[in-house]
Amino acid sequence: MFMTLAAIAVLAIAFVMFSGFWTDWLWYRSVRYSSVFTTTLWTRIGLFAVFGVLMALAVGVNIFLAHRLRPQLGAMSTEQQSLDRYRMGIAPYRKWVLMAVCLMVGLIGGASASGQWRTWLQWVNAVPFGTRDPQFKLDVSFYAFDLPWYRFLLSFGFAAVVLCVVAAALVHYLYGGLRLSGPGARATAAATGHLSVLLGLFVSLKAVAYWLDRYGLAVKSSGFKATSGWTGLRYVDANAYLPAKTILFCIAIICALLFFATLWRRTWTLPVIGFGLMVLSAVLIGGLYPAIVQKFEVQPNEAAKEAPYIQKNINATRTAYGIDHTQVGDYPGTGAGKSPDQLRADVGSAASVRLLDPNVVSPTVQQLQQQRNYYSFAAPLAVDRYPVDGKEQDSVVALRELNMKGVPNNWINQHFKYTHGYGMVAARGTDTTDNGAPDFIESDLPPKGKLGPYQPRVYYGEQTTQYSIVGGPTTEIDYSGVKGETDFTYDGRSGVRLENPVTRAAYAVRLSEPQILYSGAIGKGSRILYNRTPKERVEAVAPWLTIDGDPYPAVVDGHIQWIVDAYTTTNGYPYASRTTLGDTTSDSLTGQSRSVIAQQNQVNYIRNSVKATVDAYDGTVKLYQWDTADPVLKTWMKAFPGTVEPRSAIGPHLMDHLRYPQDLFKVQRQLLTRYHVTDAGTFYSGSEAWQVPDDPAKKDSGAVPPYYLSLKMPGQRDQSFSLTTTFTPNGRDNLSGFMAVDADAGSPDYGAIRLLQLPPSGVSGPKQVQSKFTGDPGVSNQIYALQRADSEIEYGNLLTVPLDGGMLYVEPVYVRGNGSAINYPLLKKVLVSYNDHTVLRDSLDDALAAAFGGAAPPGGTQTPPPSTGPGTAQPPVSPTVKQALDDAQKAFDAGRQALRDDDLRAYAQAQDDLAAALKRAKAAEEAERSGSGKQDKRS
Repeated sequence: MFMTLAAIAVLAIAFVMFSGFWTDWLWYRSVRYSSVFTTTLWTRIGLFAVFGVLMALAVGVNIFLAHRLRPQLGAMSTEQQSLDRYRMGIAPYRKWVLMAVCLMVGLIGGASASGQWRTWLQWVNAVPFGTRDPQFKLDVSFYAFDLPWYRFLLSFGFAAVVLCVVAAALVHYLYGGLRLSGPGARATAAATGHLSVLLGLFVSLKAVAYWLDRYGLAVKSSGFKATSGWTGLRYVDANAYLPAKTILFCIAIICALLFFATLWRRTWTLPVIGFGLMVLSAVLIGGLYPAIVQKFEVQPNEAAKEAPYIQKNINATRTAYGIDHTQVGDYPGTGAGKSPDQLRADVGSAASVRLLDPNVVSPTVQQLQQQRNYYSFAAPLAVDRYPVDGKEQDSVVALRELNMKGVPNNWINQHFKYTHGYGMVAARGTDTTDNGAPDFIESDLPPKGKLGPYQPRVYYGEQTTQYSIVGGPTTEIDYSGVKGETDFTYDGRSGVRLENPVTRAAYAVRLSEPQILYSGAIGKGSRILYNRTPKERVEAVAPWLTIDGDPYPAVVDGHIQWIVDAYTTTNGYPYASRTTLGDTTSDSLTGQSRSVIAQQNQVNYIRNSVKATVDAYDGTVKLYQWDTADPVLKTWMKAFPGTVEPRSAIGPHLMDHLRYPQDLFKVQRQLLTRYHVTDAGTFYSGSEAWQVPDDPAKKDSGAVPPYYLSLKMPGQRDQSFSLTTTFTPNGRDNLSGFMAVDADAGSPDYGAIRLLQLPPSGVSGPKQVQSKFTGDPGVSNQIYALQRADSEIEYGNLLTVPLDGGMLYVEPVYVRGNGSAINYPLLKKVLVSYNDHTVLRDSLDDALAAAFGGAAPPGGTQTPPPSTGPGTAQPPVSPTVKQALDDAQKAFDAGRQALRDDDLRAYAQAQDDLAAALKRAKAAEEAERSGSGKQDKRS
């Protein structure tokens, strides 16, 4: 009975292991990337077998030698007599014990080696960078591809030697070659020679480690105060640690030779002395001497001593992150005094100001376009470009994806009936409807608009995380719009067939769902779809890539394609400072956990080398080579031939929708907070260090996100679709820099980084502008009027646009109704600031006219321009207007208190008082303006 149960348990474990392997193979075959699976599998198996056998042989041979070299036992000591029963107990099973020990250490060694498949593939397929490090004059590929593999071999060698020493010492002790008590020698000559050779090998490996440590200094991180993540040699490394490592290497070689010499001398006296001297030298030469150099030679004049090494770090870091060709220019930050009409005309050519914030309007799109409870839209929405009426238009786009929260909760509904989303929604980025809702260019079910005909069904999306079984006898729920819900059967090529009972059983085990094995809903033609998010699919077919956290959909040649940016990275670029991707790519929208880029992996080289697409209907994944010069990508393309298509395979319609990725931009802007400085002395002082400001509209929520919009930077002839951000000085809130990168993949200037440096003070930064928006009396009272008891205000993206030497800030203001039918954000006002002149108006045109000092449109108040010199008088606010606004504020507060007290009568009275006060304020302002106009005419 016991044997039967044991056999069943073994078979169950074996089938579980088989099911994981079998389903993986079927999935890779279904997406036509079986070569990735086989290459990875055979590499892991090969490494496991080779290093497992090496480890097992090393330990097994040394156990055999120790047993073979055991002494012929004569008169036994008390110690040996006590061990006799162990020897007698092991004797009948000696071969089995040896095999078990070898098998155990072989499995451990093989498992550790199989995890190094990426390191092996990079080493064996390495492509040179064509760039040499400034210290050792070696190609960067040595540090990126070779050194990691040598480090692994060294660590494996150390582990093997240590296990051999332990195993050999135990066998020698067990069989009398080593004695821990009693008179006479503690070790036989044979045991001494055997263990000395092993210790000599250990010291030899230590010598190799010292030699590799010399090169490791070029990629070593240190806590240098000039910058966090500092990498590379400093003065003390080049002038103390580097010679110290060389000296220690020589001492270790001599010490190893002394250990090997015990084969003839049969005494440990000299090797022990040599080993002690090596340890002492490591403390004195490798530790104390560099500390003395740092304390007495470097610290008294650190800036001058470190300057050459700082310069090397600056040059390498800028190259490794692709910011070495940043175009830096000075920018005054204040307008040149053009007339209001000229400024207004210049705005149209300077930027297409995007008023529709994709991070705010997701609930609005959800409310207006959801259509069914089992559909939803991702938040935030994406920004793309589509031609509208013959002109390219910045657009906010999203897919109507499947929302499992709206699906009836049973297995058939969740995995057979409700399987896909339906259609794309797109809206103009620069306009809204009269009531502030998105102005859709593609909407409704069935989809209609300006995107043309396309396959609308969305089987693969950001929110599609569950598996679905399609194509079999059970029809799916579809939505045609005219007829409402209809039946549909998936006819795409995607998925794994479930007709084979072994395959069904494997998936039942893998997904822990036994119904897959016997359900009648599965039959001929049934396919299972899983790994359905774009990020999952690209990560699976290209496990050597780092995936951007912001995939976005586009209609390309009649299909919805998810566009996914992917990166090649390394942590071994000499002298280039490191950054942690998860920290660097987080902002107020993503938090700390988006992407790979939420991975907390450190890198010091990154390239957007691959553009990937995932078909939303059939799940087809395509990888396109984007950076044709990247040696890391070339290395992986050698390792996985045929997986990446050439750049020339990108069609023109797909090219129209490719853009510069956000995560790469955020990494580069973080580096540019320090590395916009190229002079070593200034860099060391930190006086020009910047920071990425916090999002002013979202308190305590992280850095301001970068924004896509079409703009014209100084020196450009036309607008270009760009990704932008701002900088402020460390510890201050004024604006210090503005950065934009050409994000249009079809542009010859794609990827060009332009950086405007502003004067040290005098130009307001985002936080200061936001404070002026909320603190200006003319603005805040209008905001209070909007923010009634049943509404709340949401500020959109604060956009920054260089305009005629000044900085134009534009921020949409959304109103969301609470407890009403319109409980989603609608654009109601636009805030504009130019040269510290702040206004709030109903539309962008009105706000711009007022901000530039033109005639104020009717409605609202206009904030007077700031004084231009000492003694400039500010026009006083009319007492009547001030009193009316104070009364409005009191009525507003009374209304909110009445709602909290559930006093509807008091709330109604407060609303009447509020309306009357605002009416009086408006009448007084118009009367004052009219009187001022008459006075001007008389003058």
